[in-house]
Amino acid sequence: MTRPFRFGTQVHGFPATEWAAKARQIEALGFSSVLVPDHFGGQWEPVAFQAAAAAVTERLRVGTLVYGIDYRHPVVLAMAGATVQLLSGGRCEFGLGAGWMESDYVEAGIEYVRAGLRIERLEEALQIVKAMWSGQTSFEGKHYTIREIAGAVDPLPATPPAILVGGGGPKLLAVAGRHADIVGINPKVAAGKVTAAAMQDGSAEKTAEKVRWVREAAEAAGRDFDAIELNALVFATAIVEDPSGIRTALANNSGMTVDEVVRCPLFLTGSANEVRDTLEKRREQFGFSYVVIQGDDPATLESFAEHVIQPLAGK
Repeated sequence: MTRPFRFGTQVHGFPATEWAAKARQIEALGFSSVLVPDHFGGQWEPVAFQAAAAAVTERLRVGTLVYGIDYRHPVVLAMAGATVQLLSGGRCEFGLGAGWMESDYVEAGIEYVRAGLRIERLEEALQIVKAMWSGQTSFEGKHYTIREIAGAVDPLPATPPAILVGGGGPKLLAVAGRHADIVGINPKVAAGKVTAAAMQDGSAEKTAEKVRWVREAAEAAGRDFDAIELNALVFATAIVEDPSGIRTALANNSGMTVDEVVRCPLFLTGSANEVRDTLEKRREQFGFSYVVIQGDDPATLESFAEHVIQPLAGK
């Protein structure tokens, strides 16, 4: 099944005095969503960000890319997601992950346990969140115990938020395949920070393997893989007639060859025609129909809207 394209942007916040205009501009440019990560060190707080952005827009989906499970209890996250879903009229994309950036843990004094434990917590949290979006629930697991807790909010949203889970390793992507409506195919960040090795793990060959892991987990859980929307987060976007300079720089930074950079879903470079062709090929090869670019540069957003969103969105 070929899904129509939609496009989002990831931001860390908005200009403090122009945040409402910025949110409306992103909507007017045709972006489907505005998403915020969940880190410390100056970015906007995700729940407040989503509520504010939803309040000043009409169609723009708001969400996280993604909440770190160790920063909030799943009961709190269930309430937050349901509340944003109600306030936004059903426009919440609830992104939840196992946490990966070691500096967050150091700064906040949170124990940075091994990835396997964090992934176990994530799967239990997803079960709790989904149950609370349906009504009263109890849950007893290895990491969380919930006793007859009420539904997330009253009234519950008629439709729960879409769940987005992204990851790069087989265990995390298996959790995504079992639970998520949207799965982000990402590099594995084993070192707790983005390194050249992490970017190399986002290669075309690795990406195909990661999609296979999601498919296998979804089918083993009795889910329809084709019902899952696949998402790609683009680290660097450059729509230019001569992309040789940016491609060389990306190759130097990542330890890839220029050809590997061209084929890597983490990067989107080239002329407008080439970028559009690349996105269509990646959708055919990997299933990526939901593409999110970095949104800190206004010129990049405007160029992307003109050359990519207008021609491709919904097609």
